[in-house]
Amino acid sequence: MDEETRRVGLEIIRTAREMLQSGLVEGTEGNVSAKVGDDRVLITPTSMSYMEMALEDLVLLDLNGNVLEGKRQPSSEKPMHLKVYNAREDVRAIIHTHSLYASVLAVLRKPLPPLTDEFMFKYGGTIEVAEYGLTGSEELAENAVKALGNRAAVMLANHGVLCCGKSLAHVLELAKVLERMAKIYVTALMIGEPHQLPEKVIRDGATVYEIIRKMK
Repeated sequence: MDEETRRVGLEIIRTAREMLQSGLVEGTEGNVSAKVGDDRVLITPTSMSYMEMALEDLVLLDLNGNVLEGKRQPSSEKPMHLKVYNAREDVRAIIHTHSLYASVLAVLRKPLPPLTDEFMFKYGGTIEVAEYGLTGSEELAENAVKALGNRAAVMLANHGVLCCGKSLAHVLELAKVLERMAKIYVTALMIGEPHQLPEKVIRDGATVYEIIRKMK
């Protein structure tokens, strides 16, 4: 394992543990990956405790899914991670969670609309729900990429959430904020009809998001 891969691997492990400790997943749910250079992806293995995970447990892949390093099986969601990386050059890190309130919306097949200024700048627009696909399938991967578009997150029908961005720290923050926004939305629906942001704010926010997204 070269120095860059080792550095990225340590960050993946820290991120996965914080994802667990923050309640975004339970047990061995979810998965984390990040690019190494421009043509490799390091990903968590399938069905392994994040608290016990070590560098040698991670799996290094090329962008076609071939294993370059690692003895364990990569996450079953490998196709979805790779499909996003191949579709979006700006994405360098991905976190897939099963956070509670976002998963409620995913089960309801109910998109999460723009509710705050912060939302637009972080995600670029409504977080859509991808059509259902079986866990780990190419169908799920294709549906996720289609519903994701150029935004920073997508909900997966009857499943969970995928967040993506420029770094693991950035994407972990996106996953945490998304869960808070989902909780606000679900709670607001219990009381009345939530109000989205004004259309001009949504348009301007999407423009700012695109500028930030395309920055190196």
